[in-house]
Amino acid sequence: MKIRIKDLRLRTIVGVYEWEQKQPQEVVVNVELEFDGDQAARTDDLADSVDYKALKRRLLDEVQYCRYKLLEKLARHVLDIVLDDEKVLRATVEVDKPHALRFAESVSVVCSGGKQK
Repeated sequence: MKIRIKDLRLRTIVGVYEWEQKQPQEVVVNVELEFDGDQAARTDDLADSVDYKALKRRLLDEVQYCRYKLLEKLARHVLDIVLDDEKVLRATVEVDKPHALRFAESVSVVCSGGKQK
């Protein structure tokens, strides 16, 4: 099964320029995670699923207090947080930085990974 978290808005320090390192900016995070959801579907019990509310809280708590120069580093950090849940098998995250380029809505970085067997 897959769980998607769409358009999670976070504020963090991200950018290579000095002025970008002075104040948090909004980034938009999308997460798609895969897990074995058969047990959760049978039991209807949150303990058998991925608690996406807890995952959202962890992302908010960890990302807002970090500093990043590159979106690549931020995307990898988000991916690592998602994969830290023992039930998550694989995940893809996309981090958008709105208005990072003139004439563009946003710039984004996509990062994917899974558990080593």
